[in-house]
Amino acid sequence: MKSCDILMLGHFAKDEIIVDGVSEVASGGGVYFGSVAAHRLGQDVAVVTRLREEDFPRLEELRRAGIEVIAYPSDQTSGIANFYASENMETRICKPIGFAGAYTLDQIPNIPCKVILITPLMAGEVDLTLLKQLAQRAPLGMDVQGFVRVRDGDDLIFKMWDDMAEGLKSITYLKVDHAEAQHLTGEIDIDKAARKLASYGPKEIVLTQTSGVTVFANGQFYQAPFTPRSLAGRTGRGDTCFSTYIAMRLNNDPAIATAWAGAVTSIKQETPGPWYGPIEDVRALMHHNMHHG
Repeated sequence: MKSCDILMLGHFAKDEIIVDGVSEVASGGGVYFGSVAAHRLGQDVAVVTRLREEDFPRLEELRRAGIEVIAYPSDQTSGIANFYASENMETRICKPIGFAGAYTLDQIPNIPCKVILITPLMAGEVDLTLLKQLAQRAPLGMDVQGFVRVRDGDDLIFKMWDDMAEGLKSITYLKVDHAEAQHLTGEIDIDKAARKLASYGPKEIVLTQTSGVTVFANGQFYQAPFTPRSLAGRTGRGDTCFSTYIAMRLNNDPAIATAWAGAVTSIKQETPGPWYGPIEDVRALMHHNMHHG
């Protein structure tokens, strides 16, 4: 591998999705949902991940999709049990079911790329030192989940990120959800929360909530709605949104990237697993939103 457009870093997950007590095991994680979407949108994507060797066959789905995968063996595969009730797929309870450990700098190939996307499942994968080192190589995109979603026994809890002021200096594109933005800034209003996060250094803030995605870039706000007809594919929403934004942003302005992120994420939420296209569906939905928005 000589170079790529997007180098993605994060644990490939073996998740459990439990809806009304009925459980199934599914591949997951930001690198899973995100790499497929970004590749479908025309970017050359490489993934660096860690998991148990016996789960390596799960990575074949990404390779078949055209993604370069570098995997390191670990004692455990990271995973999260996501509990939902079908009458309300918005609210979920998340429990940790494994953790594949931290990355070291020597595990990340030092190849030319347009952006390094850090999409950890939970805290402990990437530390502040590694963040700073990677920021020397390329612009960084990061999901703050990987610093505030902390394993606490059998629970995943939100914990303030003590090094946030220092860490965010290294970030170009920051992904947060509504709850994270509120916790981290103390602002309920998402526009105020986004401005506050940007004041720490990130050039662009990508903020997701139930209703859609809000992007704060170049001092301006951009929005796109999520309009899924079902929430059968709710898991992976934020990952899909962020990687779509980044994939489109590499060659377009924030307004266009935001519109694409909203449309791709809408369609993805209707089906479990990553978004595989077709792109025509996305264009049709954006056209529809433009005329009925």
